[in-house]
Amino acid sequence: MAFQTARTIPAGRQIRVLIVDDSVVIRRLITKALSEDADLEIVGTASNGSIALAKIPQVNPDVITLDIEMPQMDGLETLRQIRKLYPRLCVIMFSTLTERGASKTFEALSLSANDYVTKAANVGSLDKSLQNLRGQLTPKIRQFFSLDRSSSVCGAQPVLVPNSPVRRNLGSKKEIIAIGVSTGGPNALAEIFPYFPEKLACPIVIVQHMPPIFTRLLAQRLQSCGHLTVEEAREGMVIEPGKAIVAAGGFHLVLKRSGTHIVAGLTESPPVNSCRPAVDVLFASVAAIYGSQALGVILTGMGQDGLSGVRQIKAKGAAVIAQDEATSVVWGMPDFVAQAGLADVVAPINEIAPEILKRV
Repeated sequence: MAFQTARTIPAGRQIRVLIVDDSVVIRRLITKALSEDADLEIVGTASNGSIALAKIPQVNPDVITLDIEMPQMDGLETLRQIRKLYPRLCVIMFSTLTERGASKTFEALSLSANDYVTKAANVGSLDKSLQNLRGQLTPKIRQFFSLDRSSSVCGAQPVLVPNSPVRRNLGSKKEIIAIGVSTGGPNALAEIFPYFPEKLACPIVIVQHMPPIFTRLLAQRLQSCGHLTVEEAREGMVIEPGKAIVAAGGFHLVLKRSGTHIVAGLTESPPVNSCRPAVDVLFASVAAIYGSQALGVILTGMGQDGLSGVRQIKAKGAAVIAQDEATSVVWGMPDFVAQAGLADVVAPINEIAPEILKRV
């Protein structure tokens, strides 16, 4: 996995985008949607991977939007070649919201694609297609870049958080592990899950920002790379030691009591932080049920989903581990937690699982 901090774009220059898709209609839609952002510049388009590879040295893009399904050279093979020749070039995959599309997206993420966007299906109009692209693609491009405004704006000095691990006393043994993660999450989760033993003493509940179909395949992937039973959440599923539950795409995951058991609940209440499932929703329910016996883990991801939930579990005396900047694909979610002084541990991804196991 190629980790990267936000790349700074020099003052006076836009983020340069190369669009790669075999569909003329999609290329035009992406061009129109991205051209509405004054900080983005479309420097070229290509209808397949071979053409894209030839254009990269000519147009020098900062980011490539890359369709997975293309003739001659598909997106996965193109990505392999890009990673050999341009290992730090930002690549965002375009995937269909289908079983095949989700499976290929996971393969692309394992090949170090930086992120992905799902193509809207049956949206009904060009306006809705454009709205979908604006809502998904533009933020996912911008998350990887920092625009240098130093020539025109004088701001306050940034607050610095140390990159070296920060550790505090985490207190008593924990009864549940709650994980929140977004951009870069599938690979981060795949790195920590092999550490967990089959008879882990407590359950794990996870919110990974992903759409339907993708979350089920994520659960299958984590099951295959570790020792735990991993399932996509279902209404009424019992939360028990030795099992990990992944929130289902399109539903918030909450924990609730049912008799002598704690079970999963699924709700289609409005998105929180533009997300459903949302980390804040899960963590709020974890705080209510487990209090100080919870362990919150915030991994790589864009935005601040999880910050409010972490505040709630911390208020009950729970402990929190956050991934560090150096190993995060996007240091957004863990950054907000660390900057707020809510993280008991800030550590690289290879130390996250050992830190968890110390507490459970």
